[in-house]
Amino acid sequence: MSRPDIDAMATVTLRLPPNAAHVRTARLVAAAMARRSGVSEEVLDEVRLAVGEACARAVRRHNRYGVREPVTVEFVDRDRFSVTVLDMAPAPGHESAESANKTFLYKTGDLDLGAWTDPTAEALGLALLGAVVHDLEVVDEPNGDGTRLTMSWPLEH
Repeated sequence: MSRPDIDAMATVTLRLPPNAAHVRTARLVAAAMARRSGVSEEVLDEVRLAVGEACARAVRRHNRYGVREPVTVEFVDRDRFSVTVLDMAPAPGHESAESANKTFLYKTGDLDLGAWTDPTAEALGLALLGAVVHDLEVVDEPNGDGTRLTMSWPLEH
């Protein structure tokens, strides 16, 4: 598959409210951008799964610490297709005692999303990402101001 010549190096940035309902939007944009960028069809499900899990992780972290700022998702099409998910929740070791002890419970219809605040869910999410993404980097931002999770995939030539 050849890449389109239009916008050969495109960047798209989403800022999503920290709400589980918006994770689907990120997955849909990821699939469309990956396909347009030239990621092979066989890898598209991996991209959707990984972006969904990375965004869900960011939403869980925002909800756990009461952060109301949006989750930022950046899609970059250059020599590889990369997705960066930035949350603004405190990095480990930088939580205030007050925010670390808060528990947030959200309900959407009959779906109980209380498990989204469980730190075990974060560990499982990172394990899942490590299993499906070959190029994964998780970096705490300076001064504990969030976490930057970057994933990338090769493009077909």
